[in-house]
This record gives sequence, structure tokens and C-alpha cells, in this order.
Amino acid sequence: MELGDARRVRRLIKLVEDLAAAPTGSIPLASGGWAETKAAYRLLDNEALDWREMLEVHTRRTVERMQGQPVVLCIQDTTELDFTSQPGIAGLGRLSYDAQHGLYVHPTLAVTPAGMALGVLDAWMWARGPKERPAVKESTRWVEGYGIVADLAETVPDIRLVYVADREGDLRALMDTAARRGCPADWLIRSQHDRNTADGDKLWDRLARSEALGEVEFALPAAPGRPARVVRQTLYRDAVTLPARKGAPAVTATAILAREEQPPTGQQAVAWRLLTNREADTLEAVVELIDGYRRRWLAEIFFQDFEIGLPGGSPATRHSGAAGTGLGHLPHHRLAHPASGHLGAALPESTL
Repeated sequence: MELGDARRVRRLIKLVEDLAAAPTGSIPLASGGWAETKAAYRLLDNEALDWREMLEVHTRRTVERMQGQPVVLCIQDTTELDFTSQPGIAGLGRLSYDAQHGLYVHPTLAVTPAGMALGVLDAWMWARGPKERPAVKESTRWVEGYGIVADLAETVPDIRLVYVADREGDLRALMDTAARRGCPADWLIRSQHDRNTADGDKLWDRLARSEALGEVEFALPAAPGRPARVVRQTLYRDAVTLPARKGAPAVTATAILAREEQPPTGQQAVAWRLLTNREADTLEAVVELIDGYRRRWLAEIFFQDFEIGLPGGSPATRHSGAAGTGLGHLPHHRLAHPASGHLGAALPESTL
């Protein structure tokens, strides 16, 4: 980075090293002394240092680490940085409740299908404006995020990039953008809208009427009010076409339903509806896509460990999709074909 002074560059390197050694600690804790802490804050207050330029340097390294990977998952989601306990900070906005204030961060985390994090490719960070004067259309972050991943995909043709999003990313504008560009990057989205299909029926009804393709089994970890247990989902898939609309072509997609048919008494069934541009005609192909979606669990870990230190300590971080996702542990899942009911061999364990 060009910071106008070699001493600033050395200070930045020292600060990054200190924070890397204590990733969940505040700046005072990571710096290890008052003089180092004061120097760190002086650097952060310097207008020559811009977080976007820092991220750009990191992004270049992330792309280098992607080389040699046949598939890279580009996982997006949003977290809140809650500074309510630290009044007097300028430039913050409201959070989920008007009494809270802080910032929103929406990064793109690059992860291998085996679960190894490669780095951050992109990020939005913004302060939400008053309700009567919204500063930005926040859904734009999902569409622009896909565009950035698609731009990168065109520069790394030997790597298949898969854009992975939760229900907030279920936007027709995102799918239309991908279709117009010929899907240089794949997309895999958890569906929240029961859309009309080109055949005139509803997406979810059509999916529920499809023939079961097989089953998948995985361990769901314990959570507050929920014991650890094994989840066994039945898998359904169907090829669907979403109708063309003004200025946008029809979208051809694969719809997937992973549904727990018999949850334990008193426990909520774990069920996901997914949409993707990828064709998935076999059980193995559907399971690969489900595994890709479940890698979003790594983004939750990323957000839980992501803290920014300030003089009063670190803010609370709150991942917008953490509660109730039911993603479970990724290792030790097994396949079963409906014809035989026989559980196949365990797939290789994930690297987390």
C-alpha cells in the first residue's frame, strides 16, 4: 500500500500482525502496551489509510490462493457491528432496532468445497439512515456482489466460482443479471419466494410433487433449547423455468428441496429450498449443491470471530442469519438411494 510514508506502512504491518495474533481481542489487548495502542489509533485516524485499499491488497492475495482450486464458493451474508454501548461515535446508523446504533458489513468469503477459507473478495460496509430517509437500497449489495464475483470469474476461467446466498439473496434481479451475462459465475440461493413458473404453477408446490431422489444424513450440533441430533433429509429436485419479464429473459434453474420428513417429537424439521443455475440430475450432484450451501456455516464462524477493537473494547457482532439456520456440522454425511435404502460410505471429512 502507498500510505505516503514508509513508517506508516511499517506501523500497519505491525498492527496487522498484532491483531492476527489476537484475532478476538481489542486493539489495546492485541497491541500489548499503551505506546503501541496509541500508535495504532493514530494510524487508524490518518486519512491516508482507507479500509477499501487495505481490502484490495488482501483480495489480490485471496485470488492468488484460489489458483489451482477447481471450485471456489463465494459466500455472502450480512452482520451487524453493534456500538450501542459506546455512545458518541460519529457516522453510525440505526440497526435492527431504533435504540441500537452501529454499522453493517456484507463481505464475500471465498471458501473451498472442502471448507478451507481462502480470504475475502469483496465487502460492503454502510450505516443505515433514518427510516424516513434511507440512504441506499440495501438489496443492491446482493446483485452487485454477484456482479463482482462474475467479473472475477471471467478472469479465472479454470476456476468455477459459485455465488452462495441465504434467503435475502433470493432476488430476481440477481438471477436476471446472471442470465444476461451467461452465468460466468454459478449462483446457489436459498429460496424464500414461492415464485410462479413459466408453466403457470407455483415453484414450491411443483417441487413438493417431484419424486424423491434420495437422502442425506448429517449431525446437527446442540444449540440453546436444541439437543444435538442426527438429521436425515429426503431430497427432491426439479428443473424449472421462471418466466421472462420486461427487460429480462426467462431464467432456467434447478429447484432443490432438502426436507426432514420425521423430526424428533418437539423438534422443528430442518428443511431448505434452494435455487441454482446448475443442472443437477443425479443424487450426487444435488448433494454437492447442498454441501455448497451448508458451507455458509463457515461464514457464521467468520462473523462470530470478526470484531473491531475500539477504546472501550469491541462491539457486539450479530450475524443476521445465524439463528435457526440448522446448518449442522459438515463432516460425516452419508447418502441413501431410495431404491435400496442402503447407506453409502461416508464422504471425506471436511477441513474446517
